[in-house]
Amino acid sequence: MTKDLGDRPWYGDWPQGVPKTIDIPEVGLGDLLRQTAERYPERRAIVFLDSVVTYRQLDEYVDRFATALHNLGLKKGDVVAMMLPNSHQFVINFFACQRLGLTVTSINPTYKPLEIKHQLNDSGAKALICLDSVFEAPAKILHETGVKHLIGTNVVDVCRFSPIKVMLGKLLKKIPTGQMPANTLQFKALLKAQPNPPQVTIDPENDLAVLQYTGGTTGTPKGAMLTARNLVANAVQLKAWLGEQGSADNLGFVGILPLFHVFAMTCCMTIAVGTGAFQLLFPRPPETMHEWAAEIEKWGKGYQLVMAGVAVLYNKINNTPGLEKYDISPLVRGLSGAGPLPRDVQMTFEKKFQCQIVEGYGLSESSPVTHANPFVLPQGSERVMGSIGLPICNTDCKIMDLETGDTQMPLGSEGVGELCVKGPQVMKGYFNRPEETARTLRDGWLYTGDIAYLDERGWTFIMDRAKDLVKHKGFSVFPKEVEDYMFSHPQILEVAVIGLPHPKVGEILKAFVVLKPEYKGQVSEDEIIAWCKENMTHYKVPSIVEFREELPKTMVGKVLRRVLKEEENKKTA
Repeated sequence: MTKDLGDRPWYGDWPQGVPKTIDIPEVGLGDLLRQTAERYPERRAIVFLDSVVTYRQLDEYVDRFATALHNLGLKKGDVVAMMLPNSHQFVINFFACQRLGLTVTSINPTYKPLEIKHQLNDSGAKALICLDSVFEAPAKILHETGVKHLIGTNVVDVCRFSPIKVMLGKLLKKIPTGQMPANTLQFKALLKAQPNPPQVTIDPENDLAVLQYTGGTTGTPKGAMLTARNLVANAVQLKAWLGEQGSADNLGFVGILPLFHVFAMTCCMTIAVGTGAFQLLFPRPPETMHEWAAEIEKWGKGYQLVMAGVAVLYNKINNTPGLEKYDISPLVRGLSGAGPLPRDVQMTFEKKFQCQIVEGYGLSESSPVTHANPFVLPQGSERVMGSIGLPICNTDCKIMDLETGDTQMPLGSEGVGELCVKGPQVMKGYFNRPEETARTLRDGWLYTGDIAYLDERGWTFIMDRAKDLVKHKGFSVFPKEVEDYMFSHPQILEVAVIGLPHPKVGEILKAFVVLKPEYKGQVSEDEIIAWCKENMTHYKVPSIVEFREELPKTMVGKVLRRVLKEEENKKTA
């Protein structure tokens, strides 16, 4: 792509058994589920809190709930918001909306009132489906929004538990619950509607399926407009990338990351429905990884499980003692995203659990996956560590200069610039943000805001986010690179690096370090800095090290450098 615009150097290392281009089905997401249910009616579709729903049951639930939403007067193009954890209800509502041509916007259940208000008003949501135990926050602002229909649900509403079990569970606080207004519509009651949804014509390429709000790291959160074609494309791209695994009859996807995040939405929910696989859903990240391991052992028997995760999750599993007593052998593949995967974490996990993990890359604006490392390399090729991999099927990438974005950079580590991607998974634009859309989408290319380079073989290496670049004495320092080096320190569990303004050198580096439990109180800041001086060139060495019990993270597990910067700014204000 760089020496010659028609050239794709990554094809030389293309994974065995994976086509370079695939046909994208022209189908809406509601019909995608319908087709799978007709093909595999008695297969598991969802396992949640030990309750199993088959594809036949899921399809009927979706028809029932779509009928109920239609009866409320919701029509094609309306937006339905949901504040739900991973659950039967999340999947049912998502596909019911798709069947009616409604647009889904998912709200993080931990959001505070102002964050919820912004998303409801910005999206124009007419209905909110909310878990009763998190209603306290939206209750404070709902009257300031355009929401006309409030639908409440308890986490176990579709689990078919006995009334006594539910009552005891709530009394003992094992089943979280909360108060909702007396006039709240009940999800459970709406699910009893006679299934008779209207026939709605869906245009997969143009109709808006999802408004996926970005995390707001570049300002106020904005909705990435994703179509059914975007989401279906990414699911079939990932199925192809899995090779033979993607067509297995005994496939399952582990939903430990939240489905309201596009990473899990695609890499667990949509791909499962597209392949006839089942989703093993966790309502929240397990308190201990023993709980996770027990579920893998219980529900994975006879299946091949694939898990989308983040480095923090894989690292937590690595550092949990006693997991060897569980049979985790059903877990055969892992995809790591939402941040870099340190080599030590990857190699330790693979050695311990005989489960291959590959690092991938994506963003909300691309549904999300654009790159991944191959699961199966061509003969004679070796793994490329530290790379986000190759553009997946039907996807192109290029590196453009950081100043204007108009000049394509050459191959090699000298050709650092902004990573740009193009493919059927790339969004239509930002909802009601024409200026920001024009800046981010140019001639079909998505300008990612990430600094990267392509090596001579077409492997992509992310240096950092453009906004996180630190200038120290005129040198460009990438916090991610410093974090990767520090991660190899034997006593460090987690690390985040930011730049702080300095009158003499421009910026200095500050590292926030979480030590492994057995080393807490046994190592000093000076010792960490001394180690950095031995292992890194002078301008990459942090000037300050601060020990923390934990780092601020998103629900997905991505470290929030932005929060650390805000804390530092408050100190100096």
